[in-house]
Amino acid sequence: MTKTIIITVIVAVIVSVLTAFGFSEFQQRNSDYLIKDFYNTETAVHVSPHGVRKHIGDGEILLVDLRSQEEYETEHIIGAASVPAYKTPDESAYSEVDRIVNSFKELIAENPNKEIVVYCYSMPCMTGRKVGKMLSDHDVFVKHLGVGWQEWRYFWNLWNHDGETKVNPKDYVISGSEPGVFIGEGGSACPIGGEFGC
Repeated sequence: MTKTIIITVIVAVIVSVLTAFGFSEFQQRNSDYLIKDFYNTETAVHVSPHGVRKHIGDGEILLVDLRSQEEYETEHIIGAASVPAYKTPDESAYSEVDRIVNSFKELIAENPNKEIVVYCYSMPCMTGRKVGKMLSDHDVFVKHLGVGWQEWRYFWNLWNHDGETKVNPKDYVISGSEPGVFIGEGGSACPIGGEFGC
């Protein structure tokens, strides 16, 4: 009987050690997969503001401003279309799902070869993420600008490379109800090329 108890205890210890090791190994692999998924998602969804500056005049992207029409008309990134997710600066229009989704479907139909990139108030603003989710629920897929309006307009030096800070940010904004057309040299905005470029 004592021999059976000792064998049972030894087997239990071995199983416990193997289970703990296996769980630890599984946890590490799971963590690695989560990290990989995070970066795959980040690079698939977010668009570098440097890349936007680089391509702002070449027609490869279409920016969409999600702020209220009033804020858009006051000033917006040049070339950006307006699909307001806000009725006023203080009142959201998230409930207007059909209008927002149909507006994006029209933009995509009118610009079939362009990447659609949304932006809202600031980097931490959730509007772009909420609208992006709303759209993806309707099989409309957009990307998200890595900075918001505030950073683009008022904190230019915060996100630009040192060599880019000499560029006048006012060349990249416009007022009025129309998107406007960029007439500068957008292609020189990013000094980094290749796979890890802007």
